[in-house]
Amino acid sequence: MPQSTLSLTRPGAGDSGGAGPVSPGPGATSWLRHPSVLLAVILTAQMMVVLDATIVNVALPHIQEDLGFSTSTLSWVLNAYILTFGGFLLLGARAGDLFGRRRVFLIGIAVFTVSSLLGGLAVSGWALLAARALQGTGAALAAPCALSLLTTAFPEGAQRVRAIALYTTVSAAGGATGLVLGGLLTQLVSWRWVMFVNVPIGIAVWLVGRTVLAETERRNGHFDVVGAITCTIGVSGVVLGLVEAGSKGWTSALTLVPLVGGVIVFAFFLLHETRASEPIMPLRLLAHATRNSANAARALLYAGFFGLFYFMAQFLQDVQGYSPLRAGVAFVPMPAAVFVASQFTSRVLLRRLPEKAVMIMGSTVALIGLALATQIGPHTSYAQIVVSLVLIGAGFGATLVPLTSASLADVEPEIAGAASGLVNVSQQLGAAVGLAVLVTVFNSVAGHAQLVPGETTAASVHALRDVFYVTGLFALGALATIVFGVDRFARAEAPADVTRTEGDDEFAAELSALEAEDESPLAEAALSA
Repeated sequence: MPQSTLSLTRPGAGDSGGAGPVSPGPGATSWLRHPSVLLAVILTAQMMVVLDATIVNVALPHIQEDLGFSTSTLSWVLNAYILTFGGFLLLGARAGDLFGRRRVFLIGIAVFTVSSLLGGLAVSGWALLAARALQGTGAALAAPCALSLLTTAFPEGAQRVRAIALYTTVSAAGGATGLVLGGLLTQLVSWRWVMFVNVPIGIAVWLVGRTVLAETERRNGHFDVVGAITCTIGVSGVVLGLVEAGSKGWTSALTLVPLVGGVIVFAFFLLHETRASEPIMPLRLLAHATRNSANAARALLYAGFFGLFYFMAQFLQDVQGYSPLRAGVAFVPMPAAVFVASQFTSRVLLRRLPEKAVMIMGSTVALIGLALATQIGPHTSYAQIVVSLVLIGAGFGATLVPLTSASLADVEPEIAGAASGLVNVSQQLGAAVGLAVLVTVFNSVAGHAQLVPGETTAASVHALRDVFYVTGLFALGALATIVFGVDRFARAEAPADVTRTEGDDEFAAELSALEAEDESPLAEAALSA
């Protein structure tokens, strides 16, 4: 993309973000004034956030061996990041409004970088989990502000679309890059470098970003800190109870206390949201059947998709004997299929078929891929595995594009930002709860058998197959939710209007506007990130 097409602008009062002048910070040298430098800062930050959701997958067997994780507790290496990222995402967006997006972005990058260093230095399982939770918090602060700063810096029209196109390409590539990079670092150096790699990158992003990013206008308002904390604690308690149920049993105090406590705290969260003056999640968002069904289907799809990543990474290494690097490369066809399918869906399928029909087709293809995954075993060829991965990725990518429109259907202008945030939250929490369910299924079937390199038993292989069956049930649940819950709807124009009138809609408005211009893959990839 020619760099000359991008330029910094001074948004007017009606621009998304409602910011003041956008220009490099004080003391910026001439080369730092080039808009491509600002774009590079945002893209690099986004790559770090997306990459860290997958980079640890291939390293999990080595992390388990080094720090003594059980199969149950190992899942928290992922869930600690997902839960805090999803739970504090809306709060991070609100913080950008109140304190300035540049400031909150830099704080998020600093927290993410320091926690990455602490994670790489961890000498116990608890230390690593604490670092991962802190990483998720940093990502929740940085991610929503990153896209807001990008859309504020580039004017509406072709320039902004090109910038967001690069942003979403990085988002789509981040998952595959994380898998390959995680395998490479684990095999050539140590699993600790899947954490350490963020440190020099994070420092560079913070230093350059501090110079080139301009602060946005602050707004008056209040934090719904209670809402963000109770939502995160409630869901975390439920996830912990589900994980412990597989190894300790449903009557164990270690299962019942967090499970019941999590439900109670989450109920308090819902009650609090009805009384908060500025709730983090306005409950009227839940009064729309199509939006609810779209978010529920999204959560179910992510539950199966993310769980498949988790267990397939261990299957390839512990059962089939793949090296970490080979296992990472083996996954590449799946995110590639997601990206290609999302492009084809928006440019071809959605111009010829109703959106609900495309959702049904996509989720059916994903279901077929997951059904094929149940047939894998110790001697299954990679050719059979890759067919399953490609079908799952293609079905996933095709379904999520129209699901994004459904999640924003008929949304009122004043809650468009919260509606977009709920899309992100549903996929993050869906992935966490789904993974907890799958870990419970594995432990219940395998008993005391563990996934350990060179020591995999018939019981653990059988448990893996049952886990893949359950991922199929998640996809089947998503399909049923779409069929019976998603009504036919037109693309909502309200969010696009908010782009020009509501400054506190961080990025939902911009993405919805792009969707209205048949740029759905850009919107979907950015939301999915």
